[in-house]
Amino acid sequence: MPELLEEQRETWGTRGGFILAAIGSAVGLGNLWAFPYKLYAHGGGAFLIPYILAMFCIGLPLLILEFSLGHFTQRAAPDAFRRCNKKLEFVGWWAIILGFVIVIYYPTILAYCFSFMWYSLQSIFTGQPLPWAGEGVEGVAQAKTFFFDTYLSHQTGTSLGSIQWHIVGPLLLAWTAMYLCIFKGVNLVGKIVWLTVPLPFLMLVVLTVRGLTLEGSMKGLVYYLDPVWSELAKPTTWRFAFGQVFFSLSLAFGVMITYSSFLHRKSDINNNAAIITLSDFGTSFVGGIAIFATLGGMAFATAQAGDPVAVDNLVDKGPGLAFVAFPYALAQLPGAAWWSLIFFLTLVTLGIDSAFSITESVLAGIVDKTGWKRSTVLPIMSAIGLVFGLIFVTNGGLNWLGAVDGFVNGTWGIAFLGLLEALVLGWLYKIENLRTHANERSDWYLGRWWNHSIRIVIPLILGTLFFWSLNDDLTAGGFVKTAEGAPNWPNIFGLALIITAPILAVVMSSIKTKDGSRKGFRPQQVEFKYPPTRSGKLAGLASFALVAASAVIAYFSLRSRGLAAMGIEQRLLTPFVLAAAVVAVTTWVMIKNDNNYETPSRFVRLAGIIATLELSAYIAAVLIHHTSDAKTAHVIRPDHDTLTNTSYVILSAAILIIVTGLGWCFYKAITVNTDENETSTE
Repeated sequence: MPELLEEQRETWGTRGGFILAAIGSAVGLGNLWAFPYKLYAHGGGAFLIPYILAMFCIGLPLLILEFSLGHFTQRAAPDAFRRCNKKLEFVGWWAIILGFVIVIYYPTILAYCFSFMWYSLQSIFTGQPLPWAGEGVEGVAQAKTFFFDTYLSHQTGTSLGSIQWHIVGPLLLAWTAMYLCIFKGVNLVGKIVWLTVPLPFLMLVVLTVRGLTLEGSMKGLVYYLDPVWSELAKPTTWRFAFGQVFFSLSLAFGVMITYSSFLHRKSDINNNAAIITLSDFGTSFVGGIAIFATLGGMAFATAQAGDPVAVDNLVDKGPGLAFVAFPYALAQLPGAAWWSLIFFLTLVTLGIDSAFSITESVLAGIVDKTGWKRSTVLPIMSAIGLVFGLIFVTNGGLNWLGAVDGFVNGTWGIAFLGLLEALVLGWLYKIENLRTHANERSDWYLGRWWNHSIRIVIPLILGTLFFWSLNDDLTAGGFVKTAEGAPNWPNIFGLALIITAPILAVVMSSIKTKDGSRKGFRPQQVEFKYPPTRSGKLAGLASFALVAASAVIAYFSLRSRGLAAMGIEQRLLTPFVLAAAVVAVTTWVMIKNDNNYETPSRFVRLAGIIATLELSAYIAAVLIHHTSDAKTAHVIRPDHDTLTNTSYVILSAAILIIVTGLGWCFYKAITVNTDENETSTE
């Protein structure tokens, strides 16, 4: 395989630096509140079954895809897609634009963490109790009052209110920290992550050990790990499991494409992706143990004091878990200020890696496009992000932050972009190029199954999740109007950002790329030279006819009064079969082209994309029909204070997967490197 670029590109200093940076990007604040809450709310230990399946079916294959694309092209997301197909550059810019939106509001959460660190330090030096400290039920209310009323001056409704200037300072500190982490390039990042990534892991271990030593901690672990097998019969459990893996690994932000573009040409791809995936899962799982063990201990302590607080009352699905429930729990411990400082320092170090990784992907995209110096782009970009970030430090800023995050990190944003990424690279680009490239440089090899996973399996899963979530969003009340009928401005603002992003992406892709901005650089095509023949035209035309027939039949079947008495499965059976047939035929043509190094007909590729989307829409329709009355927020668990044998098996299995998986990955890395050294010596 020929080298792709004739220019020198900055690279990571070591393989470890890249792995730590990618782990830092994947592991963020959501690992300490989103994963534990979802596991708790959707079946406890039973949730791990769909989650682990999702990790290997979606997370690892997509991460390898992004690593392969970035390393293959040696470019950030926009230019990477352009070098695969000039018409696909907008996909990369779409990811970059959504990433920049995240960069605008994410530092606000970091600002909260810096503020709570300051309160903890004040308590340490003055000897005074933490400002949110309290006992029993009143203590929980006091912690909630401190965060929402005293600190945020939070107001309900859709108005912004005034800027909370005491949060502006921590916000500026967050942006300064992000700037200092990346202003010298990935060489500096590769050194910084040796501190910012291991440090939160170490502190997380400390918090876990401390939580497990609390009396009553097992009660919290019962809520966390006790399996409710009936939840596996609910498609919503599987939906949240697959969605959590997708978002947790920072997929479709352009981050992993950018990071891998700075890898040395001989660097491993597949094994690095496996290490990062397993590390992300391990952090989430251990973080959940730390949180629920501590909450269980606090529930026990309040019961002993005669003012009991149930674990249920301490669990929150959002920032409340990090800034209300857990601070309250830590405030009950001896040396509370020190434990609080450790916890919020953990959140800062977890969050800062994710924040500057997304910032780096945006920065690299602009630099690759314009040829401008990063020393010029980064200060301007940081200033813009800081100014617009003031929106989220107002009285109503938390409402706006939640709405924007829901759009960007939800159905309309990254979820759709991930689906689009798999479709365009799987069908419109010769995916065999990326598999071959990855295998030539990796510690272990991908089989042809990976091609089919990118083309068929992942689009079907993400497509089903997309249409299902889209239905939930559109049928839920208060989408663009409040219950009183007034405009819901945070949602309208979020929707406007989502609509604007692809438009701006197309505009950015139409601007001429400054490929010649570096002296001596000559761009090369990354496509292999295949015969110019276009095979499969007849199959493509026939597939288009079947796709159209499938859509027409589905429409009239769902609208027909005569079929209303039939189940939705029966009404969608014929169009489902037609769409499946198209997927099968077009996939067979693509496999044949891969084997014969031919270029498939455009009709085949487009028919395959449309049929895959149709198929996922039909599956989503059936799931929506059967889950309309099965939505639950919490699970009722048996009332006991110790883990069952089944829970211990689940705990052991999860730890075994993490330890064995990482052990195997490191073993492959060591043995492959040893073999290469011996070969070079001979």
